[in-house]
Amino acid sequence: MHEHTRFVLVRPHYPENVGACARAIKTMGFDDLALVRSSRLAVPEHPMAFKMSVRAWDVLERCRRYDTIDAAVEGGNLVIATSSRRGLERPITLREAAARIVEHAGRGESTRLLFGNEKTGLTTEDLDRAALRLRIPMAGDQPSINLAQAVQLVAYEIFVAALAARSSSP
Repeated sequence: MHEHTRFVLVRPHYPENVGACARAIKTMGFDDLALVRSSRLAVPEHPMAFKMSVRAWDVLERCRRYDTIDAAVEGGNLVIATSSRRGLERPITLREAAARIVEHAGRGESTRLLFGNEKTGLTTEDLDRAALRLRIPMAGDQPSINLAQAVQLVAYEIFVAALAARSSSP
């Protein structure tokens, strides 16, 4: 499952979030992080990205950069876009997304997860590149969840779903 899942940050703005995302995915055993048109500061080699990655330096070193979302999701059998927008048409839950990702990985298929910019999220055009849309519900009156925290939640749920699938198989 780990080798079949890529976390794609679309137009990230802050180097701290790039580093924190690297740390977040590594804690759950993932290492495929990609950036699409990041700001000039939101790059893996920025000192603040390095500082925030806390021993996930290998993830930063392997981090790939792309000019387009299409290039970043190439080879993905399933593309899931995350969004904090209310009123998304038929969003899936995080647990449902995690189960589907594990199911796809079990068949040797790859998943690409899209996360938007810290300030503006994914555009409608970005969302349209995905087969599924994921919205993490929030109880508080906040516009969104921090980018690295959203990545952590998704990575955790995939990891937990994989553990459950492994323990239930004969």
